[in-house]
Amino acid sequence: MAVKHTPPNEPSIVHKGQKGGVTGCGFNTRENPTHWTNTDSKITCDKNGCKN
Repeated sequence: MAVKHTPPNEPSIVHKGQKGGVTGCGFNTRENPTHWTNTDSKITCDKNGCKN
């Protein structure tokens, strides 16, 4: 599963994980939940935990 982070005025990044949890690289998707969307898109985050 992947989750897209879409903060205002910043580019979108797709992370490993799902909305309502923690991403592979450690972001908590419960903070600012409107900035997160579950997706089937390819993971674009290059940080440890998401990329591999």
